[in-house]
Amino acid sequence: MSMKKNELKNMLVSFIFSMVIYGVMMFMMSSGVIGTYWSGVLILACINIILASSLNLASGYLGQLTLGHAGFMSVGAYVAALTSLYLQMPLFVGLIFGAIVAAGVGLIIGIPTLRLKGDYLCIITLAFNEIIRIIMLNLDITNGAKGLMGIPPDTNFTIVFICVVLTIFIISSVVKSRFGRAIISIREDETASELTGIPTSKYKIMAFVISAFFAGLAGGLYAHYMGMLLPSIFDYNKSVEILVMVVLGGMGNIKGSIIAALLLTILPEYLRAFNDYRMLLYAVVLIAAMILKEKDLIPHIKEKFSKKKNEEVTE
Repeated sequence: MSMKKNELKNMLVSFIFSMVIYGVMMFMMSSGVIGTYWSGVLILACINIILASSLNLASGYLGQLTLGHAGFMSVGAYVAALTSLYLQMPLFVGLIFGAIVAAGVGLIIGIPTLRLKGDYLCIITLAFNEIIRIIMLNLDITNGAKGLMGIPPDTNFTIVFICVVLTIFIISSVVKSRFGRAIISIREDETASELTGIPTSKYKIMAFVISAFFAGLAGGLYAHYMGMLLPSIFDYNKSVEILVMVVLGGMGNIKGSIIAALLLTILPEYLRAFNDYRMLLYAVVLIAAMILKEKDLIPHIKEKFSKKKNEEVTE
């Protein structure tokens, strides 16, 4: 009972905290402290938070390094946009429909690919990302390379903020559940998990599908914010950008993903002069993070930092 009370208390605190943030941001936007341009940047930051949090489920908690997240985002974006343009459905219906189709594509891709591990999985998911992009590039209904225009710009800060809160709440709940404990055990030792009776293939596919669902949701929000879609937006660079957010924030760390997504969306706006070197910076960050993880240096760095902090306190 005490654990349930603590969980309810934490949920209530998180809800109040999110409402305070929303209230402050809306006040700053309405009073002109945050202009139209930076309001748009914040919306894009929120979309990136959804992308990073969803990828963290597959790459951070499950431990499967994938480079196909932009593909699922593009599926959700195009399906949501086409639902609005041709079926005249409201935004909510388009977002849900796009997310469900993206989850379906994730299921189709996940069944054969998640049998692979490590570099092989990374390469295959990257290939699927390119296949999806080329399909979008050659379909008449998506208007090919010319891009899909005239999408209703219905995404605003309120809608995207609600989606962020729901995404973080659902993914956090999944991670804390029995399902979450199972995928973490698979990440730590897949062979041992199989020997204890955990259906590893089932859990891996489920995590992959949930991750694809929220990527599709982010894509739908992006489409209805930008008002247009080009297949070139969803290339491998976008997948790398999302992965860097997850790695920089910490694999298996939702809060870290949120902070990294905010930084990597807002900071480039201040560094426009170095925009051409953005992908180079992402590559350096990704390589450094992988080296630290491979050498198992992160726990030692944290230990040294905590010791130094304790020494300063005692002095």
